[in-house]
Amino acid sequence: MSVSITKACIACFACKEVCPQKAISSGQSAFSVITHRCNECSDNPNGPQCAHICPVETAIVDNKGQALNPPGSLTGLPQDLNVIALSN
Repeated sequence: MSVSITKACIACFACKEVCPQKAISSGQSAFSVITHRCNECSDNPNGPQCAHICPVETAIVDNKGQALNPPGSLTGLPQDLNVIALSN
């Protein structure tokens, strides 16, 4: 059980600072997760702390490949192209 960091990551270091397991590794051009250290914050009722602090949608995915901050979750903007905004 481990999260992964995708290419959407902007290397802001936020996740590395909050990870209680010290499972985030920063390379020269990308961040990654040390899988044997990551337990997806299973002891925290709020879930993975890296996802809570991450400012980028789709940058962190769970062990099933599902984005923990899916498109629209941080901006509040609908991602459905068929949605029409109503104005007064």
